[in-house]
Amino acid sequence: MTGTRIGYKRVSTVDQNEARQLDGITVDRVFVDKASGKDRNRPQLAEMLAYVRDGDTILVHSLDRLGRNVDDLRHIIDDLTGRGVRVEVVTQGLVFTGDDNPMNKMLLTMLGAVAEFELAMIRERQAEGIAVAKAAGKYKGRKATLDDQQAAALRARHTAGESVAGLAREYGITRQSVYNYLGRSA
Repeated sequence: MTGTRIGYKRVSTVDQNEARQLDGITVDRVFVDKASGKDRNRPQLAEMLAYVRDGDTILVHSLDRLGRNVDDLRHIIDDLTGRGVRVEVVTQGLVFTGDDNPMNKMLLTMLGAVAEFELAMIRERQAEGIAVAKAAGKYKGRKATLDDQQAAALRARHTAGESVAGLAREYGITRQSVYNYLGRSA
């Protein structure tokens, strides 16, 4: 097969390391996202999709690295194979070429559904853990950006007529944070 061999790696956070993905596999170019796979809003995925050409091969460690949403996975793979790009999922041994047999389509749907379910379970466990930590008094949320004196000044300035947007810009916080500070008592 002619064309460029392109690797796509994804980890969910900047703290995670993508080195194990595609380890030992030769590729001509690699695109790495450090973002959630919950949707297609990933800069390196977009760049890779714009970069690939007919005859290229995309190699991805596992299907959940490409996406954790069945609809997104189908759309990405259909888009790529429709443009003559071959997609290889290394750990699952899947190859998508556009003339996919019904078994490949079923496996894509099933594995995509498993990835989507896994993401939902992660979120559920995270929420349960936070609830338990809050109940035990161990979860206090993020440290406040403004100290008590700054928060009091912000409230006084807002009372004097300054806009929420202007205060947010000046203090380097979001408008929602300004509203949060306005709702707190001194």
